[in-house]
Amino acid sequence: MRPGVRTVWAMLVAACALLLAPSAQAAGPTCNGKFVNPITDVCWSCLFPLSVGGLKIWPSGRPDTNNPASPVCLCSEPMPRIGISVGFWEPARLADVTMKPWCFPNLGGVRIAPGFDIGQGYLAGPSMVGGRSQSTAKWHVHWYVYPLLYWMEILTDFVCFEQASFDIAYMTEVDPLWQDDSLAALINPEAIIFANSLAKAACAGDCIAGTVNLPLDQLFWCAGCQGSMYPLNGNIPASIGHVQSSRLALSRFAYKMHRQALAWGTMGSAGLCKKYLMPIMRKQQYRFQMTNPIPTVSGRFACSAIGASTMPPDAGRAYPAGGEDMGYLVWRKRNCCVL
Repeated sequence: MRPGVRTVWAMLVAACALLLAPSAQAAGPTCNGKFVNPITDVCWSCLFPLSVGGLKIWPSGRPDTNNPASPVCLCSEPMPRIGISVGFWEPARLADVTMKPWCFPNLGGVRIAPGFDIGQGYLAGPSMVGGRSQSTAKWHVHWYVYPLLYWMEILTDFVCFEQASFDIAYMTEVDPLWQDDSLAALINPEAIIFANSLAKAACAGDCIAGTVNLPLDQLFWCAGCQGSMYPLNGNIPASIGHVQSSRLALSRFAYKMHRQALAWGTMGSAGLCKKYLMPIMRKQQYRFQMTNPIPTVSGRFACSAIGASTMPPDAGRAYPAGGEDMGYLVWRKRNCCVL
């Protein structure tokens, strides 16, 4: 069966399973969303720039990471080969980011009832922290395997594309580390080092760098304009808007996946022949593009870097009631040795 056909069947089976599951609408707020259209809801210009070695053969107005300087590469895995070093951006993952447990915006706004009360999120009203009023939020993330380029067979037998089928790979509702700051410290004990004013002030520079060009990987504890990358869970103590807050939760989740060795490095010279461990996530490897409630499909900031300001691309794209469940397409930088 062809990859595209397998993908369609997999998505239909997943959708049917969710639709036939016991409804949870009566137990909580309505889940909103729509299926992602791979043609109209994807920013296809986010594929670029495309490079061969250090030369950009298809330039773009979007910033790019450093590519290996030599156009020729030599690999021994997964098979011995001499090839050409290419660099591009691939849509690799899809993510729901919602405060409603078991809500799947990118699967049409379906909500299921697992039969047990777990993972209840919240958006609290103003609370007094340090004499100031602020809102807190608790987000859940669903992580989908979504290798769109492979499914659409844009280039057949291209070794650089991730050859996988559609799958829901992770749901934070069943992850106790995602629910509790103390448990999250098991995988991010270094967070205590950066819980000070000086470390937080450094994030202002990451905010500017991520908005103008690329985030600063050296400041790995920062999520730029969104806030602190720690703790690695969905508890957002200072939520100033759904877009800012949900992007911060997604950034933390991506970092968490790297820390748990469930996401790997694909960029730079180390990624030419195979993926590699990246326990401290390099923020420059990812771009986030909104798919729900309103897709961002054009413009320089349609798929912005981790920590970039949300004002240029996403202002007004979250709205009360029907537009509070967020969905994102995760673009990943890929350097690869092509035969």
